[in-house]
Amino acid sequence: MDIRSELHKAQLFQNLEILANQIVEGFISGIHKSPFHGFSAEFAEHKIYNPGESTKHIDWKLFAKTDRLYTKRYEDETNLRCHMILDNSASMYYPEIKQLSLNNLNKIGYGVLTIAALMQLLKKQRDAVGLSIYSDAYNFYTAEKSSERHFQMLYSKLNSVANTVNDSKTTKTYTYLHQIAEKIHRRSLIFLFSDMFQTETEEAQLFEALRHLKYNKHAVVLFHLLDHGRELNFDFENAPKRFVDVETGQHIDLYAENIKTAYHKKVAQYLENLKLKCAQYSIKYVGVDIGSDFSQVLNTFMIERQKFV
Repeated sequence: MDIRSELHKAQLFQNLEILANQIVEGFISGIHKSPFHGFSAEFAEHKIYNPGESTKHIDWKLFAKTDRLYTKRYEDETNLRCHMILDNSASMYYPEIKQLSLNNLNKIGYGVLTIAALMQLLKKQRDAVGLSIYSDAYNFYTAEKSSERHFQMLYSKLNSVANTVNDSKTTKTYTYLHQIAEKIHRRSLIFLFSDMFQTETEEAQLFEALRHLKYNKHAVVLFHLLDHGRELNFDFENAPKRFVDVETGQHIDLYAENIKTAYHKKVAQYLENLKLKCAQYSIKYVGVDIGSDFSQVLNTFMIERQKFV
């Protein structure tokens, strides 16, 4: 199911909270056959019944439909702390888009919208949410809270990010990940939204920073945002084209077909290394195509939340 097709064609971010709520409603209706179909204000979620547990909260209607035993876990049992980290560096504004819309997103637009949708799910569960944003500096931090005022402040901040072009040219992701790790003291579910672009000489520092996020028994998920058509597959017309590094300003003129094979090999090596390091540090890696809908991220959240609580 393509969640985007269920939404209005209005311009993005005119009302971020309403749009995020539409995405969540479309997502929930699309998984009505799963154990999450009962997601509502009545109870927080289902969990698999373990032999020996009390049968008091078994959902017998769900058992009749699925032939599997699930229990209802109520809201006051499931409150958790979740911290969102958004990479707001110059490379996240690729591809260059004059007017963001639901069907025309760059990486920062996709990140903002998915965070807003996740916040809607967390809000329904009365969970606490915090947010960190970095570019060439540690731009924004707020600790995890669950009040309505706090959520409205976060929506306002995300809306501002999506509608402001970031002119910063460089970032050192590992520096800010270390700083964020030092701020999050209580065990939390951490989501990092980034394209993970940095120079090769910084890979060791980046992986060490990812490892730092795991301290205090945090659960960490990396949503690796890329434009798969262009950044992964290098699908450009075979005509003379200038490619410009948005963070350094360096450029090169070439025919795309002349380097496509070498590019694929280099990117594949980098992705494999990144995935291996994430596995080594028990960080869940999720590759996300910004041209896809939002169900992959939301499904990952539902699974990770059940595991975490």
